[in-house]
Amino acid sequence: MKKTLFDKVWDAHVVKEIKDGPQILYIDKHLIHEVTSPQAFAELEQRGISIFRPDQIVATADHNTPTIDQHLPVKDELSRNQLEQLTKNCKKNGITLYGLGHKYNGIVHVMAPELGITQPGMTMVCGDSHTSTHGAFGTIAFGIGTSQVAQVFASQCLLLQKPKSLRVNVNGTLKSGVLPKDVILYIISKLGTNAGTGYFCEYAGNVFEEMSMEGRMTVCNMSIEMGARGGMIAPDETTFNYIKGREFAPKDTNFDKKVAYWKTLPTDDGAVFDKEYHFDAEDIEPMITYGTNPGMGIKISENIPVQENASFAKSLAYMNFEKGQSLIDQKINYVFIGSCTNSRIEDFRVAANYIKGKQKAENVTAWFVPGSQQVAQQIEDEGLNDVFEAAGFKLRQPGCSACLAMNDDKIPEGEYCVSTSNRNFEGRQGQGARTILASPLVAAATAIEGKIIDITKQLN
Repeated sequence: MKKTLFDKVWDAHVVKEIKDGPQILYIDKHLIHEVTSPQAFAELEQRGISIFRPDQIVATADHNTPTIDQHLPVKDELSRNQLEQLTKNCKKNGITLYGLGHKYNGIVHVMAPELGITQPGMTMVCGDSHTSTHGAFGTIAFGIGTSQVAQVFASQCLLLQKPKSLRVNVNGTLKSGVLPKDVILYIISKLGTNAGTGYFCEYAGNVFEEMSMEGRMTVCNMSIEMGARGGMIAPDETTFNYIKGREFAPKDTNFDKKVAYWKTLPTDDGAVFDKEYHFDAEDIEPMITYGTNPGMGIKISENIPVQENASFAKSLAYMNFEKGQSLIDQKINYVFIGSCTNSRIEDFRVAANYIKGKQKAENVTAWFVPGSQQVAQQIEDEGLNDVFEAAGFKLRQPGCSACLAMNDDKIPEGEYCVSTSNRNFEGRQGQGARTILASPLVAAATAIEGKIIDITKQLN
């Protein structure tokens, strides 16, 4: 029987099947952070249950962390308490923690791949919806709720209904200036935010095959934004080369044995998906969003569509936009490059390449936030920090930052922020804040100009 990549990984992890019901799935790696784990730890303690496999758990501090003065005590009481509780829980249960100041600290979905913790063929979970990021390695990775976090703590397994399969194919040649973020924003704008509900999505075609691992992670990260349980890309030489030599990657002959297995994972020719879509790379251009969900996206050169429905009108009212409006020359006072979607070294290289020799617009407050301590070090080693500072920008310290209003980096009410993050919901970046999702290139151009520009005219 022909199998998909998803089938192969899923089936290899089924511990037990319940007739006409869910399956018990073994979880290889459990990632945790300070926000969704305290209640799960407390539940196990109350019930007198110990952590079953602490060695399979890796913890980091990211959501609540400040991005300045990380060497000082955290000012916000709630954040400080959650970070202290994570430290206590990990120490008590023998769990590896990369807390503030540790050289491996960073956003959970940035530090795990760069350390070689994420590997093809695994099952991975985290109490965070963007766990789908790790699917870029040919991994079944998905977010779970707090009760499921407790379930994995206690058993290293989950009781789950197997999702259906979906494949999105993109073939052809991308235009200049079209980044992986534009590819996924384009797909979501065409399919909508619920096209993937009940499915695990595989991305296929030469466009994804030619992407770097950073680009693949950006795509898989936003699978959840089209409703999918997760996203996957088949492992290949790009994957193997990325993993090789990383801190927790298999070494020497063990690595060769792993690669031999990983090469068996890609979808078999002739395997059938429950749903399938095809797109031409030539149709994709730099994208921006105009509404309050990631599916409300347009090419930067297009106008906001004209639709007649209440939710569409409500969304435009929140954003203070109008049907048929162009967003070119829209004044922007805030720019954010960061988040688990776009805070890797490749994203800052793109930004630095555009910014070099230019000056930041006076009206712009720009937060450039690396996704991990290792990315911050790469930025310094490559001299990108000098480029940003010469242009009037200042890098901040690693963390989730202005992706979500859970730390100090909030966008003021009524202000627009061009952001490389993954969600533009009402209040996502702060009460009353208005978020426009875009690629690092579009964000960098906006920071220089102080307004949205048609980047395609510069590129062409």
